[in-house]
Amino acid sequence: MKKTTTPTRATLMVGNLSPVTRRKKKKRLGRGDASGHGGTSTKGHKGQTARAGGYHKVDFEGGQTPMMRRLPKRGFTNIFRKRIGIVNLEQLALLPKGTEVTLDLAKEKGWVSNKAVELKILGVGDLKHPLTIKAGRVSKSAKQKIEAAGGNVAITL
Repeated sequence: MKKTTTPTRATLMVGNLSPVTRRKKKKRLGRGDASGHGGTSTKGHKGQTARAGGYHKVDFEGGQTPMMRRLPKRGFTNIFRKRIGIVNLEQLALLPKGTEVTLDLAKEKGWVSNKAVELKILGVGDLKHPLTIKAGRVSKSAKQKIEAAGGNVAITL
């Protein structure tokens, strides 16, 4: 009987590593008919798409008036818009007693956008402990609830 030997495992070295991903060769166009991509170079016969630099714009619709020109313009962008960050009392109830609530604190907590330039407090929820509120705007119901809990409100401009 013939003795069978198991092949020895090659030591893993930098020189015998092979890439993990499949490397597909680039399609070489116009290199003769034998390549399979000669002749028309996979572009078909004649026409705009067969020419160098020939193709139409992304929004080209065959000569008819494009959708972008058929639809009316609507609205505008108000360049004087003020971004107001809104916080409810139910969020403020999570803060410890005596905390001073400002726009910076609301941004730090992630309650309002960093682009907000003014803070507004709304009266959704209840407040059980006193807080000091320094905001640009406060709703009537929020002001009543804050003062009923023993806190005070200062309107900042």
